[in-house]
Amino acid sequence: MRIKNALISVFHKDGLGPIVDALNAMGTTIYSTGGTQAFIEDRGISVERVEDLTSYPSILGGRVKTLHPKVFGGILARRDHEGDQAQMSEYHIPYMDLVIVDLYPFEATVASGAPEQDIIEKIDIGGISLIRAAAKNFKDCWIISNMGQYEDALEVLQSQEGATLEVRRRYALEAFDESSNYDTAIYRYFAGDRLDLKISGRQKQSLRYGENPHQEAAYYGNLDDALEQIHGKALSYNNLLDIDATVNLIREFNDTTIAIIKHNNACGLATRPTLAQAWDDALAGDPVSAFGGVIAANRTVDRATAEKMNTLFFEVLMAPGYDEDALEILKSKKNRVLLILKDYEVPAFNVRTVLNGTLVQARDAKTETQADMETVTQVAPTQEQLEDLEFAAKICKHTKSNTIVLAKGGQLLGSGTGQTSRVDALNQAVEKAQRFGFSLQGAAMASDAFFPFPDCVEIADNAGITCVIQPGGSIRDKESIDYCDAHGMTMVTTGIRHFKH
Repeated sequence: MRIKNALISVFHKDGLGPIVDALNAMGTTIYSTGGTQAFIEDRGISVERVEDLTSYPSILGGRVKTLHPKVFGGILARRDHEGDQAQMSEYHIPYMDLVIVDLYPFEATVASGAPEQDIIEKIDIGGISLIRAAAKNFKDCWIISNMGQYEDALEVLQSQEGATLEVRRRYALEAFDESSNYDTAIYRYFAGDRLDLKISGRQKQSLRYGENPHQEAAYYGNLDDALEQIHGKALSYNNLLDIDATVNLIREFNDTTIAIIKHNNACGLATRPTLAQAWDDALAGDPVSAFGGVIAANRTVDRATAEKMNTLFFEVLMAPGYDEDALEILKSKKNRVLLILKDYEVPAFNVRTVLNGTLVQARDAKTETQADMETVTQVAPTQEQLEDLEFAAKICKHTKSNTIVLAKGGQLLGSGTGQTSRVDALNQAVEKAQRFGFSLQGAAMASDAFFPFPDCVEIADNAGITCVIQPGGSIRDKESIDYCDAHGMTMVTTGIRHFKH
């Protein structure tokens, strides 16, 4: 493909110089505007002004420069179409064989915290139109749509084959990816927290595999906004699922806390005066399941905590920071993933595929506090019990349904996760707590949904549990409340259910 004419109009000039020099050496006529025109002329290369081609100046402060039939005609004209050829000749329009255009930095402007008027001005109109037009006519026109392509494009220009049809088609695909990503960013800005799903392929990050080695997997998003990996192997699909579950849980706690997650559920969690104490008591919750788990701390990891952690095999540890001597200890395991957890903005909705479509829902952003608890029994909870109930409810919210969580004194004692009945979940939680040596005398119980029968409070009572938190709302609530009243237990309801399927 001979490049007789080229239109170049870009925001980012880095790396453009060698391409312009190569085109000039080939005898290409270059058309340009504004700052790009000045950039090219500063290299001693003559430029045809787009204004001279269109006989129309740039207007509206640069909002309209290239939106003209003589520009788009030159890009969209089909070389093998007699009607197109006739009109190109009649209106003296040059064919554009190459278009180099990029887009205003909309996402960077939004991220900078700029005022809305500045953001609006970074919505590219002419650039996006030029990119789409040239990509549409890839059979006759080559589109270079971002500075990341310049190095490869220069190699193409200098190769013997030049911009073959295969090359032009590949660049067209990348151009439509560019425009899709750009429009997605603009839509997200205007949509805010609306329950709409827009995914850009530009955000794709391939993973080693999915839940199992035979499954292909990818992550769409910018992990760098949320995490900084400072050690270990590349993150996997399962790592990311557990990391997400761990982050969502640890964010519920303000005091010094450590959470240990296995298969999206907490197997250990404790809040204590020091991080080392929190580690000891979180691990005590289920030292068997903690093996190979994902861990989060909401304080900087110190040497004392690192030494304790280093005795356990685990996949991932995340924290807001690490002391230097702690990091030296933790890095002793080559594949162990160490992450710095950033204060990122959590998406407003959850997404999952179902059947031949996609389910989207608003994120469960409700966390009950003591102010949300309504006492429904004759015995009111003490302040200590209220704190235990609040602690247990936070863990329960982030545990797979059906679930029961047992806790006391800022420590997870046992949980029943993902069971098909609430009775099974409670029995699992009680058995687990007892197996690891915990007394449930005076412990708190949290349920993710209401009790349809009084059987759960009876089992809890027999295990020594004295206070219960649940959403309420069953037509048979009174049966559970009556049992509590008859046996000196206290119960609070919240009116909020936290199913997690």
